[in-house]
Amino acid sequence: MSLFQFATRRLVSQAYCGLKPPSSKKQRFCLEMARPSSNMANFREVFAKAKHIAVITGAGVSAESGVPTFRGAGGFWRKWQAQELATPEAFARNPSRVWEFYHYRREVMLNKHPNPAHIAIAECERRLSKQGRSVVVITQNIDELHRKAGTRHLLEIHGSLFKTRCTNCGNVTADYKSPICPALAGKGAPDPEIEDVEIPVEELPRCEEDGCNGLLRPHVVWFGETLDADVLTEVEKELDICDLCLVVGTSSVVYPAAMFAPQVSARGVPVAEFNMEATPATNRFRFHFPGPCGTTLPPALARHETELIS
Repeated sequence: MSLFQFATRRLVSQAYCGLKPPSSKKQRFCLEMARPSSNMANFREVFAKAKHIAVITGAGVSAESGVPTFRGAGGFWRKWQAQELATPEAFARNPSRVWEFYHYRREVMLNKHPNPAHIAIAECERRLSKQGRSVVVITQNIDELHRKAGTRHLLEIHGSLFKTRCTNCGNVTADYKSPICPALAGKGAPDPEIEDVEIPVEELPRCEEDGCNGLLRPHVVWFGETLDADVLTEVEKELDICDLCLVVGTSSVVYPAAMFAPQVSARGVPVAEFNMEATPATNRFRFHFPGPCGTTLPPALARHETELIS
């Protein structure tokens, strides 16, 4: 087991999705680095030589497409914050309310489109694949905008708004229906004056596997749940082999994803952060490019003059 795998497994065993782990002065000291550079020419030289690029993305990259983040002040749906609805306990207490919330989010996303940052990443993957180089996107987002942009090598560590999982048989299915079930048609408006509709549980999305008919839930990782072990294994493999890591639009505070790039940096791999502002992890990285990802990322990932296109 690699150092990265050991550290990740240990952290996941200590912290659930969306929570911060216990602080460690020793760990913070070990991961500290010199102040990062914002020299794009220097980054481009590193980029031109990289063979295996890992791109870690968060809510910031989708915010530029108009996707609500549900974090911080004003991040409410009706009178609840996402953290109050995105839990197994909330679903057990009131599956109708939780499904209204996720139906609203699904309907919003059906009308959103990838922005220049999503497109730059997907185009870079296509171009470099022809040169025998690889790009993998490891995203905390559940909106599928990377998939819409054309990204093929995609690891969605928190799941997807457009997948469901049966609470009875466990079957996971992609579902792009609008609405996802008739009872949710026209429901889910976020106005705080709107009351819950209290849809009977038998009218909520149900499993279509033969003989099952179990209640479906969104196939997303909720607060208090651990990441899917198979997805985490794939993430570990990719981060173990990457020779360049990009951190795009993430606050670097949600664990365990927040420790991915610092662990890569700790073994000497260049890490470049593209974010509106500095984060708690910024000083651990070699590069930091402030500003909107849709502005800073396209020139960073554009074809380098040394690239040979067949």
